[in-house]
Amino acid sequence: MEVFNRVEIVKLIELHKVWIESVGNKGEKLSVDEIDFRDLDLTGYPLNQTILTGGIFDGMDLRNIDMSSSLLCSSTLRNTNLVNADFYKADLSYADLTNANATNARFAKTDCSEAIFCKDHLVNSKLISWSLFLTDFQNANLTNVDISLSSFEETLLKGAKLAGIKGLKEAFIKSINIGTQENPIILYGEKAIDWIHKRV
Repeated sequence: MEVFNRVEIVKLIELHKVWIESVGNKGEKLSVDEIDFRDLDLTGYPLNQTILTGGIFDGMDLRNIDMSSSLLCSSTLRNTNLVNADFYKADLSYADLTNANATNARFAKTDCSEAIFCKDHLVNSKLISWSLFLTDFQNANLTNVDISLSSFEETLLKGAKLAGIKGLKEAFIKSINIGTQENPIILYGEKAIDWIHKRV
């Protein structure tokens, strides 16, 4: 694992901004692993198309951040402000977003396999065409989210608020877990859809 100090990380982020703005002709694409970003101000920096595996963003203010098409596997964004954030085509598999505020965020075509969204505020977010294999939404607020074309497989929904969900008819509900990871209660197909319908 490479170790960078704060100055070096800022320089890499600035090089990535140049890379984005020049459409890859100048600068350098940001690719780092297991970096703690918490003491950095990322306002105004595009983080789309980055590789930030295992990154730590806990408690940060990332409103309006663009992380589309980025690789964020195993990163932590706990208690993070993600209002209006863009994760289009990002890979958030195994990421931990516990208690994040992702109001109006876009997760379209995002891989969230085994990601954790416990207690998240996802009101009005676009959750279109995303992979939700073993994704944990326990006690999350999913009011008015759009789940069109998303794939549910053993997705944890215990305690989740599902009022006003859109696109349910277009979603692929293979199975949901209304229990916990330790004590799963799996509902398949029509039973899973009926369970969600009663709470929409």
